[in-house]
Amino acid sequence: MAFFNKIKEGLKKTRSSIAAGITNIVNSFTKIDEDLFDELEEILVMSDIGVNTAGEICDLLRKRIKETGTTDPNAIKDLMKEIIIGMLGEDQSLCLETKPSVVLVIGVNGVGKTTTIGKLSAQLKSEGKKVVLGAADTFRAAAIDQLGIWAERTGVTMVKSVEGTDPASVVFDTIASAKARSADVIICDTAGRLHNKKNLMEELAKINRVIKRELPDASVETLLVLDATTGQNAVNQAKEFSNVTDITGIVLTKLDGTAKGGIIIPIKNELHIPVKYVGVGESVDDLQPFNAKEFTDGIFDLDE
Repeated sequence: MAFFNKIKEGLKKTRSSIAAGITNIVNSFTKIDEDLFDELEEILVMSDIGVNTAGEICDLLRKRIKETGTTDPNAIKDLMKEIIIGMLGEDQSLCLETKPSVVLVIGVNGVGKTTTIGKLSAQLKSEGKKVVLGAADTFRAAAIDQLGIWAERTGVTMVKSVEGTDPASVVFDTIASAKARSADVIICDTAGRLHNKKNLMEELAKINRVIKRELPDASVETLLVLDATTGQNAVNQAKEFSNVTDITGIVLTKLDGTAKGGIIIPIKNELHIPVKYVGVGESVDDLQPFNAKEFTDGIFDLDE
């Protein structure tokens, strides 16, 4: 299935919230006025786009309408699509320019972190890349076991230790293993204990020091995995994690199970962090590189 069909299907609930709401509004107005803008802003806020970004979209819409001289409410949807595509900016893929490159995956428990690593491993392997996983979430034995299942399923090497081991030492061992195997990509799971930000910050800083020392010239991605079904809480998590480490990209999972897919927009607009992957289902190929235009089409275009 092509990306657009996957994303359109995965965004069915979000589309029914945003597109249907906007369509109902524009169909009930014969002219563009402040009452129409008030209702549009309310729909956007209720769709987890957030107060700040919803207000900014409506301000830009007012400006665009004034510039174009538009008087027909039915033209609003296409103008909003253009504004949101502009907010989302250029699509950004993973930077994996060195051999090996490193991908650190962070996020709280339950967001789909381990599944994301497994799916990404499978995709990279299908592209002919040699992948080594590092089970550096040593806070939970279950995390190590779950990652081991994915490593076996996808046929990639995994480096692990026992629960409670220093995560940085696991990353060190993973880098050594990757060098010995001439691996292309290292993907490391990490613990996401936001309730103790000081420990998390120290842990991630130590991991990054190990990477810098052992692979000083490596491409390093730090991907934050967020659960779309949590709505504005996912935006708050992104803010919290960005306070303790430099995030290079977001992976937004479980888009197919929520009407809150609009949170992608404030994540990019307010935090300036690109969304690099979205999860729209359970299959390995349901982890998709993010495409701003097709995402926007997917939340605005009602089925005929």
